[in-house]
Amino acid sequence: MSLTRREFARRSAITGAGVALVGSAGVLATAPGALAAQETEHGDHGQDGHGGHGGGVGYGPLADDPAGLLALPAGFSYRVITRTGVTTLESGESTPSNHDGTATFAGPRGTTLLVNNHELAGPRSDWPHPVPLTEDLVYDPGAAGGCTVVEVRPGGQVAEWVGLAGTSTNCAGGRTPWDTWLSCEETEDRAGQNEMTKDHGYVFEVDPADRRANRAPKPIKALGRYAHEAVVVDPARGHLYLTEDAAGPNGLLYRWTPPHGFRHGRGRLRTLADDAGVLQAPKCYDAGGRFVDDLSRATRTGTVYGVDWVDVPDRDATTVSVRKQFADGEITRARKLEGMWWADGGAYIVSSYARAESPVQHDGQVWFYDPRRRTLTLKVLLAVNPDPSVDGAFDGPDNITVSPYGGLVIAEDGEGVQHLFGATESGSTYPIARNELNIGTAEEPEYSEFTGVTFSPDGRTLYTNIQTPGIMLAITGPWKRLRTN
Repeated sequence: MSLTRREFARRSAITGAGVALVGSAGVLATAPGALAAQETEHGDHGQDGHGGHGGGVGYGPLADDPAGLLALPAGFSYRVITRTGVTTLESGESTPSNHDGTATFAGPRGTTLLVNNHELAGPRSDWPHPVPLTEDLVYDPGAAGGCTVVEVRPGGQVAEWVGLAGTSTNCAGGRTPWDTWLSCEETEDRAGQNEMTKDHGYVFEVDPADRRANRAPKPIKALGRYAHEAVVVDPARGHLYLTEDAAGPNGLLYRWTPPHGFRHGRGRLRTLADDAGVLQAPKCYDAGGRFVDDLSRATRTGTVYGVDWVDVPDRDATTVSVRKQFADGEITRARKLEGMWWADGGAYIVSSYARAESPVQHDGQVWFYDPRRRTLTLKVLLAVNPDPSVDGAFDGPDNITVSPYGGLVIAEDGEGVQHLFGATESGSTYPIARNELNIGTAEEPEYSEFTGVTFSPDGRTLYTNIQTPGIMLAITGPWKRLRTN
């Protein structure tokens, strides 16, 4: 049933939806209950309004790493789990490069299993360390991407093997309630493009605990063909929500509703017909009932938009990309729709940044979609970072997770210094790690993005990746529930 504009406006008048109590356009702001970025009381970098972190919240300042890899607060340490060109798979081949989306699972006998995407785009011949074309696990031999399964044993031993091969640009994805991984292709390449022999732009299911279940990979075409980024599952209603990282025009958030009588479970998505269920895109409107064309229009945290859902005409994009099948005024777009995480009864959704292709510029948003209320609420807003090369400012959120210790943990994908940072429930931000691996030059340093941020099942270890060259890290230390101000 659609939530009408009149009904949403009536509710908004009662609840005050869409009004932030503190903050202004283009500046970091906070609202009651929001997870918003702001400077803290003893900020090292002054009141810059761009997410400068402070000593009052978090785990303290980051200490430089003598090994030149990862700066961490005092008391924390890291371990390299996999590294392209250094560690090897069970087959003896190198760990594939370009680590991206990751999820953890409790394995047998105290092990932790991680499924790790490898974002390898274009021709397979372009990559020195592609995902090996392991027998029975290949979708398209022309593609370089896929994912590996990493097993971390209680004694510290690590094993790694291929879970999916022959896919392209496996960026993020999502963990399912039935303990599998949905790996998302961020591409629209068709057979005949970039040496591909099959169409791409799909979602694939990978079972970390059952290698046999991954044989003969099959795309879940019911979820659409587009530049997928991330996916989450609503365990109560059965919906899947998916993000699209694309521009020209900006990408879309999607909702997939399963067909009547469908029951989720391991491997069940593979059994769906290509046109099963309904794929839809959002149409948002503000408290006054006015249509919102792009999520960048929101300039205050606490802004709430009502959401209707509009059917996608051709989910397989037979002739026209899905996002281009809608006319202006039919749906709501957003630039760089990236990571998602299901928690608190809804989906946290990242828009990494917005520039000239969007109505309003920003350096990051995190939204919360409440399926019961059918609303999107802006939780985090980052102003445009004037100098990404200067440490202390947070920008370009990408992969995201909800911490077992409260608040969010966010991976940066910006232009300069790259961090993992946290955002507390009351609106303070704090650094967790900084990438110190310079893959550029001394004169023009370059630092790869963080990806795949996720906690171990027991909450004691924070796993993350440095995408280039491809390093999986395990961070441990004195985790604690942080005070919120």
